[in-house]
Amino acid sequence: MQKRVGLYFGSFNPIHIGHLILANHLVEFTNLDEVWLVITPQSPFKKKASLLDNHHRFELVYRSLEKYEHLKASDIEFKMPTPNYTAKTLAVLEEKHPDYLFNLIMGEDNLVSFHKWKNYETILERHELYVCPRMTKKEIPKQFQNHNKIHFTNTPIIDISASMIRKAIKDEKNVVPLLPAEAWNYIDEMNFYRN
Repeated sequence: MQKRVGLYFGSFNPIHIGHLILANHLVEFTNLDEVWLVITPQSPFKKKASLLDNHHRFELVYRSLEKYEHLKASDIEFKMPTPNYTAKTLAVLEEKHPDYLFNLIMGEDNLVSFHKWKNYETILERHELYVCPRMTKKEIPKQFQNHNKIHFTNTPIIDISASMIRKAIKDEKNVVPLLPAEAWNYIDEMNFYRN
């Protein structure tokens, strides 16, 4: 039987409890066997001062997931040419792991514009989508509403953002409850986001 893996893409700058709650919920309450958090690389064209280097963000995610058997950190996109597209990442993963079934995890807000993604038809042909509710006011396009490859999940809506956490750290607020302990320890030790 093929292992069903959900791919959760993000910059994870930094990873926070919202990410963990969502990933864990998907493993526990859907038919996914594992969820891989795929850290998206920094674009060489859009260097942002607030974005930690790739290896630091991978380390934050890796440390945060160590005690979760079915959650994994993936740096697959670090080795791929930029700009990269999700369809290409999926193709590379399928080639590397032919015995896994890869599925995409996305928020409702991404599904609204999914028809604008490069090769979105191919993605839907070959993969299933697990859509997490978001506070979006936009209507989901008709073609995606009752699609047999698109699963609408009941993951909790958690209104925590990495940008809010970065600002709070800079403003010397206590953000410890918002982060996995391992992530906070690394951020604190490395003095990240303080200026």
